[in-house]
Amino acid sequence: MEKISTIEKTAVCTEKRLAEMIDSYDKLVFSICYKLTGDYFAAEDLAQETFLSAYQRYETFDGENEKAWLCRIATNKSIDYLRSASRRNVPTEDSFFETEVEKRGSPEEICMEEEIKNRLKACCDDLKPPYNEVAKAYYLYEESPKEIALRLGQNVKTIQTQIYRAREMLKKSYGKEEPV
Repeated sequence: MEKISTIEKTAVCTEKRLAEMIDSYDKLVFSICYKLTGDYFAAEDLAQETFLSAYQRYETFDGENEKAWLCRIATNKSIDYLRSASRRNVPTEDSFFETEVEKRGSPEEICMEEEIKNRLKACCDDLKPPYNEVAKAYYLYEESPKEIALRLGQNVKTIQTQIYRAREMLKKSYGKEEPV
């Protein structure tokens, strides 16, 4: 354990003492920050912030194990950085549009999805009331049985039964259609 003598320990850190700490522990502090963040440039900044904090808060140091004290500051700085990094992550314009395109799929997939929805809508329209309305709400507009029941003022179990029956009718009508 490293211990600072009582003569060397003062309430305020001098520039000479800061220089000694940096000379002794700069590589260790940097390596801690780098291992936690995985970002070389962020680790450099965090190492500087660690020594700056140590310099500013030196009066709180109890004189026991300076190395462990600096390592704890470096670890806390890195953890704080990682917590705030996710909030600061603002997508660039290019990356935003790339992810939007990926979410929707290829043009072929979009076209097929639209065709399937149109075919499903036509089949739902062919159902008798109240099944046509319930089927459209459930399959096309993706409403839950509870939402449909609230909107129509009916019991949830009634809507669930109608969805089940509409599904059976849709299976039959899908089977009758000729493939394109």
